[in-house]
Amino acid sequence: MTQQTDQQTIFETTVVEIGGEAEGFKDINMAILFGDEAPEALRSSCYIIKVNPVRDAIKPGMTLSVDDKTYQITAIGNEAQKNLENLGHVAVNFTGDQTPELAGSVYVEAKAYPEIKVGSRIAIG
Repeated sequence: MTQQTDQQTIFETTVVEIGGEAEGFKDINMAILFGDEAPEALRSSCYIIKVNPVRDAIKPGMTLSVDDKTYQITAIGNEAQKNLENLGHVAVNFTGDQTPELAGSVYVEAKAYPEIKVGSRIAIG
């Protein structure tokens, strides 16, 4: 069962495909999301998601959830929101970094890496 929070969800999507190499990024605590327009050269490294609108600014302190696992957002790169809105593309780093090293990344608290499967719900709120 999905845990509901009091916070408003500003982004929600579903994983529709998993690239053959996507799960290998677990070793570096990263998950790469990309919409269905992912370039062929990158597609095998990505969790392919539905591209949906982002209804507000993504900020540290918000949460990112994958099914029933919730992570506090600790930092966000300056290109991450635009890329997510336009391409469904963002790298999620499960490292807890407070400073965004990569412009296209969202950083979340360092907790156990989620099990991401076709049909997984990913939300930000």
